Amino acid sequence: MRFFRRTRRRIRDRQVEVSGRPVDDVDLDSLLALVADSLGYESTFAADGATLLLSGPREFSVRLTGLRREAARRTREDWPMLVSEHLAHAVAVVDEPLDACDLGQVRPLLRVRVFLADEIEGARVVGRHLSSDLVEVLTVGYGGAVRPVRPEEAGCWPIPAAQALDLALRNARDDERLSVSRRDLGGVAAWQLDGPTAGATAHLRHLDDYLPVPDDGVLVAVPAPGTLLVHPVEGIGVVRAIERMRLHAQREVDGREDGLSPQVYWWRDGRLTLIRADVIAQDGQVRLVVAPPPEFARLLAAIAARPPR
Repeated sequence: MRFFRRTRRRIRDRQVEVSGRPVDDVDLDSLLALVADSLGYESTFAADGATLLLSGPREFSVRLTGLRREAARRTREDWPMLVSEHLAHAVAVVDEPLDACDLGQVRPLLRVRVFLADEIEGARVVGRHLSSDLVEVLTVGYGGAVRPVRPEEAGCWPIPAAQALDLALRNARDDERLSVSRRDLGGVAAWQLDGPTAGATAHLRHLDDYLPVPDDGVLVAVPAPGTLLVHPVEGIGVVRAIERMRLHAQREVDGREDGLSPQVYWWRDGRLTLIRADVIAQDGQVRLVVAPPPEFARLLAAIAARPPR
């Protein structure tokens, strides 16, 4: 066994000597060639290692810049899975009209969609937390052909992931306009904002373009990716509003295939904070147990202490 390990090491060292490239790049190339062969493709690397030409059932090029950056951030134990997923994805999207690794091509098609954190746990996506349980995920595409951007694709771009997410949010704000309607939730007035795509939450940061936002912020429910339900935080009636919005959001989520979150959130100063409220069934009765975060609980106490207007 030692003989074979020494032989492989000598072969690799010889490849490094001939190519003049770093050991990690040569090792990654060997793994890429092995996986490509298992998929039925012959592989030819560009001299600079930036692309890989696959020849077999189809002939096409795979960009490797983002993959190499992602591999540099991960342990070698992760490389086989990383390479396998990268080449499998490249084969799966070969017929897409645009190259997601080319920011110039996909820039206007970048959007952000919100998912429950539990739903995407372990998924290879580019995203950031909007709240403790909601994640903004970078997507590319249009119409029904929208999908998450993979880290290796975003790694090809000349901008960091956070900047790409901000770009996607600007695209949504500039290209899409939400419709606004009033809702009566059992005596609690609210605004409902709906959009033609699944990125309504992208407009949270510009909510004052649609309706007045008080200094204490607003309550927000996101029962579907294209819908926002909003109630201003202006008085102690906000406690009742939490209950009404939570139950309404639960019904919406239960009745839709694209239901998102039944919870209620507090939006203020660019932050979305979960106001956890659980529906508890006990002894044949259903009640709502609200556990507001400390900062919101302090705000409620301050509101209750204010003299009536």
